[in-house]
Amino acid sequence: MSHALPLSTRFPALSGFAPLSVPNYRRFAGSNVLAMSATWMQRIAQDWLVLQLTHSVAAVGVTTAMQFVPSILFGLHGGVLVDRFPRRRILMVTQSLVGLFSLLLAVVALTGTATVWLVWLAAFAIGCVTVVDNPSRQVFVNELVGRGHLKNALNLNAAIFQLGAFIGPAVAGGLIGAVGGGWAFLINAGACGVTVFMLSRLDPEQLVPAPKAQRRPHALREGLAFVLRTPAIRYSIVMLAVLSVFTLTMPVLLAAFATQVFHLGASGYGLFNSLVAVGAVVGALASTRMVHLRLRVVVLWGTAWAAVLALAAVMPSEQSFGAALIVSGMGSQFFFQSGNPLVQLTATPEVRGRVMSVWVLVVLGGQGIGGPIMGGIVDLVGARGGMLIAGGVPAVAGVVLSILLARRGSLRLAVSAHRPLVAITAR
Repeated sequence: MSHALPLSTRFPALSGFAPLSVPNYRRFAGSNVLAMSATWMQRIAQDWLVLQLTHSVAAVGVTTAMQFVPSILFGLHGGVLVDRFPRRRILMVTQSLVGLFSLLLAVVALTGTATVWLVWLAAFAIGCVTVVDNPSRQVFVNELVGRGHLKNALNLNAAIFQLGAFIGPAVAGGLIGAVGGGWAFLINAGACGVTVFMLSRLDPEQLVPAPKAQRRPHALREGLAFVLRTPAIRYSIVMLAVLSVFTLTMPVLLAAFATQVFHLGASGYGLFNSLVAVGAVVGALASTRMVHLRLRVVVLWGTAWAAVLALAAVMPSEQSFGAALIVSGMGSQFFFQSGNPLVQLTATPEVRGRVMSVWVLVVLGGQGIGGPIMGGIVDLVGARGGMLIAGGVPAVAGVVLSILLARRGSLRLAVSAHRPLVAITAR
């Protein structure tokens, strides 16, 4: 009697989709497609609402800062909570709160009573929830699929996120032009409700429980010490920090290009975001074929991503600019899908939540710092000059970091997609 081999074995090209064989992950991933699309719809609607209320790109940057500043203030403490409490329960609470804040934004937008201060306040409140939600979401993947499928599950999560980033802005752009952005907030509130329901339907018997960290007075310090003494994590986060401050401020830059350079309005803003997402979906899926993760590859992809963005600044037409955005989206995912798994697989399970809270802190906190900075730069030197700085500075930083690592001798983390075995060896 013969037994059929799994699809990922018979067809190696499908190995990146192996996590979908896990029922809990399929439920989680299915709800995430809707949730990520709705989240991006809300981001576009929120930025455009602020632009309409203030007619200032710098004000859009402040909106970004208000949503990400909580991560700077409280992000590391969020990781302590993630290591201490059940991640599924945390996500159910955080998604319920985001749904309530989104509903508030929907009411004020649809009734015409929105003010920029109220939008900023809601953005800050959602940012506070994100302090716990984001690291929980990152680490919860371990419980859904276990270590063997972790890397591919992270890649698929990124593809789902970027699929939402493709669908959401396109729908939001049309929605804003047709009936106004308030409906985007309402859709996001409903999507949060769907996410909570699907989390409640997961089979707890199939989850891979993570060891809980004991309540200790120096838990936060332990997580930071682990990051600082682990070169693969430390240098990955350094590269991430520079990219977050400059390159991840894309909403500010794309809003400027849509209004000041190509004069396409809300539909153009949504289109540009969708083009970035198209490239990111392709990049996230293509990155599932990476079997070995290395620190030098993380730095290389970060440098390439930034360089493409700098090149986009001088593109003369909407078509060439759009093509550069697609390539930029691909580069971003090759960076994140080499860096994120490298950090997660290097961290021990007991401190993984705290380590990933540092990662999330840098991603969101960097945008919180960079949003108003890049908004001010765009107001000062224009959209093209701002884009050139956003890509040029991280590209130069990546070259410098590559030279530094080459001189000192970097570490390499080799991870096999076919064996749950991780080996760290000197270069």
